[in-house]
Amino acid sequence: MCDYESLPVVQQQTHIRPISWSKPIRDSEGRTPPLIGDITQKGYEKKRSKLLQAYLPHTQGAERRIPVTPSSSSSSSSRYQRRRSTGTRDERYRSDVHSEAVQAALERHSERKMTVLLPSKRQSLVGQTSMDTYTPPDSSSGSDAEGSLGRAGGVSVDSWISRALHGSPSTSSSSSSHSNSSANAARLAETSMHSYGFGPMSHLSLKRWGLREMGVSAENGIVGRHSSDYQSDRPWSSLDSEDSLTAPPDITSYMPDPAPISVQRPQVTMITRPLPKYGNAELMETGDGVPVSSRVSAKIQQLVNTLKRPKRRPLREFFVEDFEELLEVQQPDPSLPRPEGVESTPIQGEELDGLKNCPASLEAALLRWGAIAPKAPCLTTTHSNAKQPYTLTYGKLWSKSLKLAYNLLHKLGSKQEPIIHPGDRVALVYPNNDPAAFMVAFYGCLLAEVVPVPIEVPLTKKDAGSQQIGFLLGSCGVAVALTSDACHKGLPKSASGDVMQFKGWPKLLWVLTDSKHLSKPPREWFPLIKDANNDTAYIEYKTCKDGSVSHITNDITRPMYIHTFILSFICMHVFSVRPQEGSSKPAGQGVLSMTNLSHGVIRVDTGEKLSVLTLQDVGTAMPGAMVCVVKLEGVPQLCKTDEIGEICVSSVATGTSYYGLSGMSKNTFEVCPVACDGGFVSDCVFVRSGLLGFVGPGGMIFISGTLEGLMQVGGRKHSADDIIATALAVEPMKFIYRGRTVVFSVNVLYDERIVLVAEQRPDSTEEESYQWMSRVLQAIDGIHQVGVYCLALVPANTLPKTPLGGIHLSETKQLFLEGALHPSSILMCPHSCITNLPKPRQKQPEVGPASVMVGNLVAGKRMAQASGRDLSHMEDNEQFLFLSEVLQWRAQTTPEHILYTLINSRGAIGSSLTCLQLHKRAEKIATLLYERGQLRDGDHVALVYPPGLDLIAAFYGCLYAGCIPITVRPPHPQNISTTLPTVKMILEVSRSVCVMTTQAISKLLKSRDASVAVDFKSWPPILETDDLPKRRCSLLYKPCDPDTLAYLDFSVSTTGMLAGVKMSHNATSALCRSVKLQCELYPSREVAVCLDPYCGLGFVLWCLCSVYAGQQSVLISPMDLEVNPALWLQSVSQFKVRDTFCSYSVMELCTRSLSSLTDSLKARGMDLTRVRSCVVVAEERPRVALTQSFCKLFKDVGLHPRAVSTAFGCRVNLAVCLQGTSGPDPTTVYVDMRALRHDRVRLVERGSPHSLPLMESGKILPGVRIIIANPETKGPIGDSHLGEIWVHSPQNASGYFTVFGEENVRSDHFGARLSFGDTQTLWARTGYLGFLRRTDLTDANGERHDALYVVGALDEVMELRGMKYHPIDIETSIIRAHRNITECAVFTWTNLLVVVVELDGSEQDALDLVPMVTNVVLEEHYLIVGVVVVVDTGVIPINSRGEKQRMHLRDGFLADQLDPIYVAYNM
Repeated sequence: MCDYESLPVVQQQTHIRPISWSKPIRDSEGRTPPLIGDITQKGYEKKRSKLLQAYLPHTQGAERRIPVTPSSSSSSSSRYQRRRSTGTRDERYRSDVHSEAVQAALERHSERKMTVLLPSKRQSLVGQTSMDTYTPPDSSSGSDAEGSLGRAGGVSVDSWISRALHGSPSTSSSSSSHSNSSANAARLAETSMHSYGFGPMSHLSLKRWGLREMGVSAENGIVGRHSSDYQSDRPWSSLDSEDSLTAPPDITSYMPDPAPISVQRPQVTMITRPLPKYGNAELMETGDGVPVSSRVSAKIQQLVNTLKRPKRRPLREFFVEDFEELLEVQQPDPSLPRPEGVESTPIQGEELDGLKNCPASLEAALLRWGAIAPKAPCLTTTHSNAKQPYTLTYGKLWSKSLKLAYNLLHKLGSKQEPIIHPGDRVALVYPNNDPAAFMVAFYGCLLAEVVPVPIEVPLTKKDAGSQQIGFLLGSCGVAVALTSDACHKGLPKSASGDVMQFKGWPKLLWVLTDSKHLSKPPREWFPLIKDANNDTAYIEYKTCKDGSVSHITNDITRPMYIHTFILSFICMHVFSVRPQEGSSKPAGQGVLSMTNLSHGVIRVDTGEKLSVLTLQDVGTAMPGAMVCVVKLEGVPQLCKTDEIGEICVSSVATGTSYYGLSGMSKNTFEVCPVACDGGFVSDCVFVRSGLLGFVGPGGMIFISGTLEGLMQVGGRKHSADDIIATALAVEPMKFIYRGRTVVFSVNVLYDERIVLVAEQRPDSTEEESYQWMSRVLQAIDGIHQVGVYCLALVPANTLPKTPLGGIHLSETKQLFLEGALHPSSILMCPHSCITNLPKPRQKQPEVGPASVMVGNLVAGKRMAQASGRDLSHMEDNEQFLFLSEVLQWRAQTTPEHILYTLINSRGAIGSSLTCLQLHKRAEKIATLLYERGQLRDGDHVALVYPPGLDLIAAFYGCLYAGCIPITVRPPHPQNISTTLPTVKMILEVSRSVCVMTTQAISKLLKSRDASVAVDFKSWPPILETDDLPKRRCSLLYKPCDPDTLAYLDFSVSTTGMLAGVKMSHNATSALCRSVKLQCELYPSREVAVCLDPYCGLGFVLWCLCSVYAGQQSVLISPMDLEVNPALWLQSVSQFKVRDTFCSYSVMELCTRSLSSLTDSLKARGMDLTRVRSCVVVAEERPRVALTQSFCKLFKDVGLHPRAVSTAFGCRVNLAVCLQGTSGPDPTTVYVDMRALRHDRVRLVERGSPHSLPLMESGKILPGVRIIIANPETKGPIGDSHLGEIWVHSPQNASGYFTVFGEENVRSDHFGARLSFGDTQTLWARTGYLGFLRRTDLTDANGERHDALYVVGALDEVMELRGMKYHPIDIETSIIRAHRNITECAVFTWTNLLVVVVELDGSEQDALDLVPMVTNVVLEEHYLIVGVVVVVDTGVIPINSRGEKQRMHLRDGFLADQLDPIYVAYNM
């Protein structure tokens, strides 16, 4: 064994840590390094120069010089020594050599600057977060000298960006807070393609729109959400969005961008308040094919270019989903360092002698010294307000403790019922600057035989950790608190003058222990002095890593006495002692490789590298104690000599247990270490210390950290103190407060992630703060080889404090996890930190469709196909082929039968129509079209009416005249400039030659505001139907062919594409007949309809079904619900309706507005017990959570949950499924969300991890056949796979309607054929993904029920990392992430996931949402969010059916028209 001497001090960490070595310790190359002795000042300068020489720029032939730094100058060195001598707690992270190592690491990265994308903040948020509003913390957090570094003045944005692009130092630069320079952003994005990653960029601010431009509607005191229906001038279906919008470029390649394609989208139409004007900004076309603003696109492009080059090689141990198809056995990396030494052995302290003549207990010792040497000083303390120090003698300590003990036992309560008995627990509440009073109280409790429980002084009611201390007091049964007079005056008081009741604390009796408040004990009273025993002497508490409090009990007299004897003998650490001068064991120091330490292995380094750590020993084992080092995990097995482990101590002078926690006590205080052969190393019981380290040669103990400060990231262990030390070495005093920084880890995606939180100085700008954060990321990455997941800066004096003034770690972590930290700046780096994402799915070679079918049949899988019942039965009105003939027949047979009843906003009957009245009004309208409009058969007429009876009469008037009606939503009066162009566009796309409307809407179209948006001269002729001709039409039109066009149905898909489909007379009659049979509609029935009557099944139920089936329809306009939210349900109850139809927007409005009014509604007589069918008409996946909330809320007024169901329709078939009255109840299944990403359906139990509830979309309509097909191969698939829903039915639409005769562009959507199997049948492709399941339920015919489950639109599927995601799944997770998120929408851009969230709260809470959104998407969906956009409520566009218009939102974001509160770009 070689001789080990003191190693050179190259201090990487905040405080010098200890080391001695055994033979197996080697350097990083396997050699045993030579060790040197103490180093002189000259040697230190030489060593420092050698360390930094390789990293400093130099000119060939010129002498290398070390630049003069504050630490190298003589004045600064002396000042530094003076600061170190003060001994404040903030100096624990000081190290000049460490700072120099950090600066050298940053110099090494200077050529590849970190491009940190500054977030976009609203101007109001910047103003509210002004640093002038915050008060800096105590000046003790840093010295004046540390903050004296100069800061350069402001420079222009152009020069600042230019310097950043050319790699010049930017640590002292400052730019304008807001820049609208598109050229700068574009130049920065272009240059970033050739740089490695990170450099500051000018701050972008989005100008806020006024209320008029935002379109805020405050009518009736209600501000509603936007609703859009028409958002594109593309006249074909949403299914062509893949082709109409060029796909974003692949960020992993450098292929040239495709040619730009300009895509225009129509403006939205609002229900309550208009949307921000997305379409009137100046746009630029990018190579991605979508017009975007240069500012946002440049930032996103810069982020994309940064992510093209990963910071480091991903870990091999990536996480793989637990499917058999994806499992891959991971082999351990043989290159990782492993311990190679022999097994360590416990070390024994010196023999403990000299106990025979000592007192038997602490009380006996106090009695002896109080009698023998009463005037001998026991304690000397100084007060800040006292000139002379105070000395407490043994005599005073004895007398005062005796007096307190007597008062505790005899003066509290009565003689018959004393408050305190021997063995009770009593709290000691004393400040740190009054140790004399605390000492008297402590020994007074011992003399009174009560157990003292020392706690920290609570300063405010909201002190961090106060509730945990209350739990400690409550669990210990503490009812009395002892304190001094001065401390009592400083405690927070209530209005009555009593001490305030702290949160979670038991009710306490406060007792003042000053002599003036105590009675003198009688001469004959004397306390009982006990000998040593195992009773509890006192209880102290410890705060665990998660913030919980544990109570450590210490046995009385003998352990305490032995401990005090040892301290009086050596006066050092609990289990180790430094060798005294002249000892044969010199102090050991050493430089260790931090990389190897992160793997728990000790390797001596040469000191030439940056990532090294210097340790110094803390001494040897205390006399009478035994020390060993055990492994951190698993069985407490002894570590090897070159392995880091937890230090365990066996001594009678330790704590004995956790109070009331026997299980934890056994694991901590009763540890039995074992050797490699499995045998116990000693008969003694050891106690875990929570300290990490190892035992060197000669029994020297070295501490490398604490167990609670250990963070295990990616299989490597890092110390929180080391991370803080590195962060503080990066120009800390310019931007943050030293000592006001915390580092902790949060568990995200099966691994710990590092979070750094610091309090920001009030005079630092946002650009400077982000520059500092980028340098911190570089320093931590260069020295520790680990990424920081989140770096947050908070305003000064906002982090929770401990009573001693430090940062409360667990409370700060809890605030971060709850989204209540309220940072002023935040930087998320998930792209560089998350390296264990699931393995991307690889595309397998295509298998032939026939092979797929054979494989399914061999595996016993059922082919996914189903059909509704047959349409063979005919009734009287079903002999007519046209709706116009049905209306004429009803007007003749049942002229006075009421078909429609319109309810006004007050809940009364506004108007009604009988069969004859509707027939006559339709005839007059046909006359109007013939005479005034001069229209011919087949002309297209736009019906621009509000929801009501005029729309119905105009529709049948067009049928009587042979014209083709197109229902159009009228423009919103309060947002005419945005909604009117949409109306005009539909008229042009549909080739309408005439407009029919009311007189009020006609005036609106001719108004001055309307003329600004659309020239009135460009409108086709407008016919007002308020004054109709009195003469009837002499001849009504009868179509010659049932396959001719009946009407056009225009609507906007969820992807924002305007689509018009052609509905023939045959398809219209078949659709009405299917709905009639499914819902059992007859003239004696009443149906309540609360839907938008402009497209889809809503139009069919509003206008067509009553005429065909004869039932009375009670019509409620959804617009009236904004004024009277209870209108729909009151009408259902009033008319005793059994069947009602609504939309999700109506259901959501009732749930939100009536949640607290159910009792009053019930008192007013609302009764929903008669409702047997409440159908939600939707073109999306059923919303299970909303449906359950609605049922639960209105259960008290009689609504049965079984009555609520969902219908499904789409563009190619307006009604595919509809829950009938005689069908089985709708079912709900739970599928594995991860399987859906691979187009597989796997049913799981409710509550299973990653389970997704899916509700059935109703029963398949009569005459409808459904098959699930592969959208790529067009072959049928089994029921265990997810595929596209194909429909064959006589009610299918005929095709898309376009202006330029492009009906054949998407003919495949209406005339698709299977690639194998039944290749003759023509199917319509719905564009929706779903699956079929045969249930155990039976329908009315006794056959087993086939349930259809809709998963989502095919056009909305986002394919990321080879897996398919549906936006609604991610959005559901995000809404649950934070209480202030009211709505959200997600979309992708250049393969980046963009999340837009609506904030319901203060703008100061916007930054809290960024980590919450990033965390939940990672945890539940294994995706990294690229951009987080925080906007106001109501910004996300939603159409009248309650569907989000995500593509319209994407265009608005890229065009800088959302006016976001905050935009964060995750790195």
